Amino acid sequence: MTLPHDPLWPRAGAWPRIDDVTGWDAVLLGVPAHRTSISRTGAHATPGAIREALRRYSPTLLGPPPVDLHEVLRIADAGDIDEPDGPAGEASVRAAVGALRERAELVVALGGDNSLTYAVTQGAAADGLITIDAHFDLRDGVSNGSPVRRLVEDGLDGRRIVQLGIADFANSAAYAQRAADLGITVITMDEVRRRGAADVMAEALEVAGAGGGSIHLDIDVDVCDRSVAPGCPASVPGGLAAWELRALVRAAAVDPRLHSADLAEVDATADAPDGRTVRLAALCVLELLAGLAGRRSTS
Repeated sequence: MTLPHDPLWPRAGAWPRIDDVTGWDAVLLGVPAHRTSISRTGAHATPGAIREALRRYSPTLLGPPPVDLHEVLRIADAGDIDEPDGPAGEASVRAAVGALRERAELVVALGGDNSLTYAVTQGAAADGLITIDAHFDLRDGVSNGSPVRRLVEDGLDGRRIVQLGIADFANSAAYAQRAADLGITVITMDEVRRRGAADVMAEALEVAGAGGGSIHLDIDVDVCDRSVAPGCPASVPGGLAAWELRALVRAAAVDPRLHSADLAEVDATADAPDGRTVRLAALCVLELLAGLAGRRSTS
């Protein structure tokens, strides 16, 4: 990718590799999980694609006043987990995320399929979970369709889980009942649209954060309409607009209880020629950073 150079127009991305210094504000970690995906996927190519797409954007919030995220945040990149799938891979993810949480306020995991949510949430020691996802992810077994069920079985309280964007015709009655039985708060796609991002995310943060600990945010891009997320195998016509997803992500990241997030279910190898799905994922990274910067102005 060849991009024009303008010294007055800095670019996002290309953040330094993390060193031994503590006190980072945000750290990226690639978690290219893909081997247990229910549908065929090239999601392991996505962390690198997101990093490349970030270079298309400026790190500037217009405000007013305008703010350059590079000037108010210390951002680093921890590279990728080599083999994040399977029990050994998940243990590596947990260890890496846990170590990064000791050194940074926010850890952003770049997936990979949705199976990464299981190990990333545990590594961050989160006791609340918010998913922005069209699907429950409560399936039996071990796959990208099972991370929420696995987390509950390992001790995460279902009453501290909120699922935003759950869609008609993308789930079963049995899994809807399972969510209800587990005490999960479900806010459907229709309700998200009716109430708006700020309102539903405020409720989600209070429910997920009621235990007093940290919150993990799972951003499954297939919650979006297929026209803006063709690189998500499970995205459908009628999903959220790109701006709705971005608004939800920023509203979550402003909250100081949010210390980890993941981006999931983007297959960079199946994207449209203009790379719109990967570009949207990259913008979600920037929305997380914008929210983190917003904590400074509200504290």
